[in-house]
Amino acid sequence: METDRLMAKYLIETAQEPERAAAVMAGEQSTGTFVPVPGETDELRERAGARVESVRVVGESGAPALPHARAAGPGGVYRRAEVVLSWPLQNMGPSLGNVLATVAGNLFELRDFSGLRLTDVEFPAAFAQAYPGPRFGVAGTRRLAGVEGRPIIGTIIKPSVGLSPQETAAMVRELVRAGLDFIKDDELMANGPGNPFPERVAAVMEVIHEEAARTGRQAMFAFNLTGEIDEMFRHAEMVERAGGTCVMVSIHSVGLAGVAHLRRHCGLPIHGHRNGWGALTRAPLLGFEFTAWQKFWRLAGVDHLHCNGLRNKFWEPDDSVVASARECLTPLLGGYTVMPVLSSGQWAGQAPDTYRRLGTADLMYLCGGGICAHPRGVAAGVASVRQAWEAALAGVELKEYAAQHPELRAALEAFGQ
Repeated sequence: METDRLMAKYLIETAQEPERAAAVMAGEQSTGTFVPVPGETDELRERAGARVESVRVVGESGAPALPHARAAGPGGVYRRAEVVLSWPLQNMGPSLGNVLATVAGNLFELRDFSGLRLTDVEFPAAFAQAYPGPRFGVAGTRRLAGVEGRPIIGTIIKPSVGLSPQETAAMVRELVRAGLDFIKDDELMANGPGNPFPERVAAVMEVIHEEAARTGRQAMFAFNLTGEIDEMFRHAEMVERAGGTCVMVSIHSVGLAGVAHLRRHCGLPIHGHRNGWGALTRAPLLGFEFTAWQKFWRLAGVDHLHCNGLRNKFWEPDDSVVASARECLTPLLGGYTVMPVLSSGQWAGQAPDTYRRLGTADLMYLCGGGICAHPRGVAAGVASVRQAWEAALAGVELKEYAAQHPELRAALEAFGQ
């Protein structure tokens, strides 16, 4: 395939012949519509039309995966196929928003399909010049956090909402003194009247600077910027002026253009929270694979990207979590990677399996209740997670390591079931 073409891979289900359905996809997302129109010449189609690169039948079903699709023909069979399409770069230019409209636009609504899922995207090299990717990524985040050789261990402000700036700062003091590397706002807290962003930044950074002066080490705090574009920029500048080292955005809420613009003008790591992602991926024959979806946000410039965690509190299976984390650590275009963030019901107990399955410590490991609800307190919760990772990295069984580490032993007793 030419290097100036955009490629997208799909899993489809259709009552039609898959080759015919693929042609419908290509026409709908480039030069065609449901009937021939004047001006759609052979020359225009050759120059600007999407191209069906391949169709491979992978199975069939006796019932449609999605409602309101076309009825199956004789035999009542819905065929499933892997389809690869490509488009000339001249159609949309190196623009993430327009690529998204091209590869994942009206396709999901076509009655020709009883299932359609975007599984991968390959961007032309021109996108590497248009989008610089993350400013910090794994190496830069480690440098700011002062953590090497093990995961960055963190937590989330809980309760998620209802705290005042002063109450948030008091919690941060306890968390920093407990030895955490990283703390973040919950995605539900941004700039509400009960905890205004400017007051929260002032109160939290005062505590972080005081503790850094005492210990010689500054914990990272990711302040949630999510909001209107001009508000986000004011708040990002506020965090930088206050000496902060990280900001966070709910990426679906602010969009690709918002994240890309923030990346160009913000000098801090961008912690990308993926809340809302489940709606795009939970149905197996609708939406996106993480393989495709994460590339958009990495190009836009996030430095950290949530992936859930093993044995999490959500729906996602462990194999999917592992695959997502590996995708974050797979070089893209300019060769960069981003820091996978493992969270959701995490505690000391998942550390050995996480390390065994990923084979790396290049990750953030965020524990809410697994730290804050430890029976011996927050400091013991942090110690238990660090001890679990020490055991994992050394190849020692948790129970064996816990025999000499009471914090880990207490965590196993409290959360082990």
